[in-house]
Amino acid sequence: MVNRGGEYCFTVVWNPRTGGRLYGSPPVGIVCASVIVIGLAALAIAAMLLVRRSAPEGSHFADGDRAAGVFGVLATGFALLSGFVVFLAFESYDTSRSGAEAEARIVVHQFETVQLLPAPARQRLSGELVCYARNVVHQEWPKMKSGTLGDGPNVWGVALFRSLRATEPRSASEQAAYSKYLDERSEREDARADRAHGAEGVIPAPVWIVLFLSAGILFVFMLFFADPGESAVVQATMMGGVIVLVVSLLVLLSFLDNPYRGDVGALKPTSMQSTLAVLQQDANVVGGVVAPCDAAGSPRT
Repeated sequence: MVNRGGEYCFTVVWNPRTGGRLYGSPPVGIVCASVIVIGLAALAIAAMLLVRRSAPEGSHFADGDRAAGVFGVLATGFALLSGFVVFLAFESYDTSRSGAEAEARIVVHQFETVQLLPAPARQRLSGELVCYARNVVHQEWPKMKSGTLGDGPNVWGVALFRSLRATEPRSASEQAAYSKYLDERSEREDARADRAHGAEGVIPAPVWIVLFLSAGILFVFMLFFADPGESAVVQATMMGGVIVLVVSLLVLLSFLDNPYRGDVGALKPTSMQSTLAVLQQDANVVGGVVAPCDAAGSPRT
């Protein structure tokens, strides 16, 4: 772990459903990632140069070609496993991004749809939709970053459902809007589930164990290539290049496992923030909306 400004670059969090998993970096992720990659590469190079002092001429291997073939098998196995996991984690990342964008669009559609419902329900649902968007930005997003969102529903999603049950459409336009709203509600909940999926992590603990074990084996195997007959620069470059690649892949996997953490490339609530701006404009068109929550989306007492 690397601490910067009171936060850790990586935190192991235990989840009873998925097991412990390695979360990505906090808002200084690019700095932490650079420190981790460079620091571990420097330690590995130092270990290689230290072992090189007592190593026999030509390395510890009597047959260099055979050793290179074994190393190739180990490296290929690590590359295949990490590549597969990167593909899986990136799919989860893309699903979360698409879900967040779809959820934000649907909230706007719902706001416009409820304007065709009866007056009491229209006013109540409009305000609760604004609160839902605020809650996603200011309440749910920080929980997703810390991995504490859980499986519970959004508090304003529940309030919207209660308000909908009390609505009694009578005219043809009201009934059509009511039916449309039900469809949009289902789509919004599906999009929310996709958004929250990335915060749960898709890489289970056993996969992390195998990845770190494979990385450790590669490091140890590289030490047996220590050769005092080679120049120190060549030996350092050989070890440093392998460790930089291996550690960079692990850092990338850690980021993709929870794409809401970190800085560069992390998912931000920009879509829902844009939705809040659109809702404010729409509210001015319909004569204003009274939201039963504060600016952070918490219910008013």
